[in-house]
Amino acid sequence: MGIYLVSVGAREWFDEDEEEGGKGAVASALNDELGRRGLAPYDSAPGRGGDQWFEEKISPPMGGFDALCRAHLTPRERDLLGNWSVLVPVSLDEEVEVPVASPYTDTTVIAGAPQVLALAERLAAVIGLPAEVPDTAGNLGLTFWFLEGEAEELAATRPGAWAEDLDTAFYVALYLRAAQYSLRHGCPMTYC
Repeated sequence: MGIYLVSVGAREWFDEDEEEGGKGAVASALNDELGRRGLAPYDSAPGRGGDQWFEEKISPPMGGFDALCRAHLTPRERDLLGNWSVLVPVSLDEEVEVPVASPYTDTTVIAGAPQVLALAERLAAVIGLPAEVPDTAGNLGLTFWFLEGEAEELAATRPGAWAEDLDTAFYVALYLRAAQYSLRHGCPMTYC
């Protein structure tokens, strides 16, 4: 059990059956709002292929990550980075809140991956996140790297701010890789 951050393929994105994981109501509400803003609809979510899958478990404590965000981001930027329930590969000057329930709230807040990526890149630079942090699609690659010892092994030979709090580094990497993945594959991301 737990909370996971996952990529969403076209089938799920356009499916109206919410009980089966469909996000059709969110997709439709987003496109309505994009239209009101004079922007093109987002209707190009890809199908899910063998290497086109992102899934990470949200499990380490977030206290250090919250402190990092408070030290280096404005309140508005903190909200943008951490308060979305759906991330889309569309540039959004501000989040879109739609009246569709998400798994954890009564509404769905949608953020643009380019904006989240810029914030995550800033935090990655602050802590000196190493290039060795996995950048792979698949099942729990980051989670296992941080929780099963590889991060600790690298931290022993490559100390620095990132190595001082691996839970914080995990969340920086999570948001960074999720935004990169969303943009690279043109797919939404969501929590489940």
